[in-house]
Amino acid sequence: MRPVERQRKNVRRSAKKAVRREPRAVARMPERQSFGRRIQLSNDPVTRFFRRARSWLSFRRPMLAMTGALIVLAFIAALFAGGYVGRAIGGVNNAFENVIADAGFGISSLHLAGNRRTPPKMILAALGFEPGQSIFAADLHAARARLMALDWVADAEVSRTYPDSISVSIVEKVPFALWQSENGLYVVERSGRVITHADAPEFPHLPLFVGDAPQGGADLVDAIAQHRAVVARVKAMQRVSGRRWNLVLDDGVVVKLPEDGWQKQLDMLEHLIVDRGVLERDISEIDLRAHDNYFFQLRNGQKQQAPRERAI
Repeated sequence: MRPVERQRKNVRRSAKKAVRREPRAVARMPERQSFGRRIQLSNDPVTRFFRRARSWLSFRRPMLAMTGALIVLAFIAALFAGGYVGRAIGGVNNAFENVIADAGFGISSLHLAGNRRTPPKMILAALGFEPGQSIFAADLHAARARLMALDWVADAEVSRTYPDSISVSIVEKVPFALWQSENGLYVVERSGRVITHADAPEFPHLPLFVGDAPQGGADLVDAIAQHRAVVARVKAMQRVSGRRWNLVLDDGVVVKLPEDGWQKQLDMLEHLIVDRGVLERDISEIDLRAHDNYFFQLRNGQKQQAPRERAI
């Protein structure tokens, strides 16, 4: 009987132990499950600092976050204002250009064409390129703009010739006449625009304008060139009030032309010089502004009038 009771007690104890162990096993099952690799959080000082900074700048503290953002922006602005960023970028660019130049793409020669009156030194100074400078860093548009600002340059073209050359082609302005103004003597184009003041004495053979700006003077020069006697005696052409012309002859005689129809009056002046010998007389002024009469002023101050049919 005793062995049987002992066996029953042992079975009951085993059952109770099993019942007690089951909840523990169930409670521990989630801990045993593993989904990927576990990350162990570091506890070094740097990590702790970033944890605290993240907690300080969280949305729970918006004012603190805004203050931190303003501080960062102010720091960045100070870097730009102080030129640190610009110097850093410039240093990188210089280093890059040096590498490019060392690779065989540094400017070593310059080819000029078309410059007759513009000195090469002046062109080089306007271009602003330096020997050994990276050919890719050369600002061709800015160089052309500086060339266009030179007195004699009418047009310019600047191009790269790889690997290490710059080509410059220049079209210079054409001098047409001289203009004696109140401010000095200038070389002008056919349109009347001023070219330069410095080189004016080098063109004594050009037609000479005096007085007002010589806009429209090219037509007068072309018309005078068709009359041999007139062109041989004209010393200067004077613009009067921006409306009409006077001719100053080599002996000091002033010929007044009308505002309109002055081309026909040049024909009459040619006739008076060649056929009538008017310049052989003691005349200081010939007034051709009237279409039916001509007036002559003598050097003694007397004036004479003659109709067209009976001109001198």
